[in-house]
Amino acid sequence: MTDVAGSPIRTAVVGFGTSGRVFHAPFLDADPAYSLDLIVTRDPGRRAAVEARHPTASTVATVDELWAAADRLDLVVIGSPSGTHASLAHAALDAGLDVVVDKPFAVTADEGRALIAKAARLGRTLSVFQNRRWDGDFRTVRRLVEAGELGEVRRFESRFEWWKPEPAASWKTEATVAEGGGILYDLGTHLIDQAVQLFGPVAELTAVEAERRRHGAEADDDVFVALRHESGVRSHLWMNAVAPAFGPRFHVLGSRAGYTSWGLDGQEPALIAGALPGSPGFGETAEARWGRLGVDGAARPVPTERGDYGTFYRLLAAAIRDGAPVPVDPADAVAVLELIERAHAAASATA
Repeated sequence: MTDVAGSPIRTAVVGFGTSGRVFHAPFLDADPAYSLDLIVTRDPGRRAAVEARHPTASTVATVDELWAAADRLDLVVIGSPSGTHASLAHAALDAGLDVVVDKPFAVTADEGRALIAKAARLGRTLSVFQNRRWDGDFRTVRRLVEAGELGEVRRFESRFEWWKPEPAASWKTEATVAEGGGILYDLGTHLIDQAVQLFGPVAELTAVEAERRRHGAEADDDVFVALRHESGVRSHLWMNAVAPAFGPRFHVLGSRAGYTSWGLDGQEPALIAGALPGSPGFGETAEARWGRLGVDGAARPVPTERGDYGTFYRLLAAAIRDGAPVPVDPADAVAVLELIERAHAAASATA
């Protein structure tokens, strides 16, 4: 099942909800390094959508059918509900496949560590889809920080906020924390990962608030987490599904300047609306939505870097074919899970 250099990496995707339909299948289909061969979904409507959007891919209703076809595959991408990630990743490794797991990597850090050990023992490639590392606004913040444009960064504020007061019928609202449910496992995985990527390991989790606001939600949907990094930077992270008014996406304060941006990266809504990777303007941010850099009253607009989720799969192909580093080290995902577990424990202790 090892990929032959130059031939496409034969790929299966588990799940064709938002994850498989929006974040994985379009990029796999657009990248010549891959062939999108198989998609697992039992929903008739989603199977019809696969046939319409990815006519060269076959569909099966169960993962057992996927494992039976493993000798015709190289890679499996797991985009199923969070609570199933670890067990499916183990099964994929046992089937001799390389594996991408959507975030969160697993429900517990111990589950993640076990998967890393198994992949190393079997000599398989394992990575975690932290696509928000390639958001245009995050890439812009990273560039400004690394270039010293802000001076010494002292405080980093980051938000994902929505107004969805009535939860849709979905595993995301029906899953408990023990099953990987809740906004901390969902959006918090991105926000914590981004903060650690920018400012390094966390020395202390200094504050946590985790609330369940919506009737019918089984886990947290309004969370605040404060971190103190070993570098001295303090990160304040908000994730909220019931925010009627939104704060800035990023607000970064340094010794020389600050940077503030508003609104979420546009790749997801563009994909949902039918855009494809490589479409004109894909990943670009209009000048009117650029963030501003400087001192209050004299801040200037800064062009937003182009967002590019496809980078993940380009780097993954190099890892599978040439032994290059994986695009996201699963050890990074374990570090995030450790913080999420600590945050849930702290929130429970003060409830």
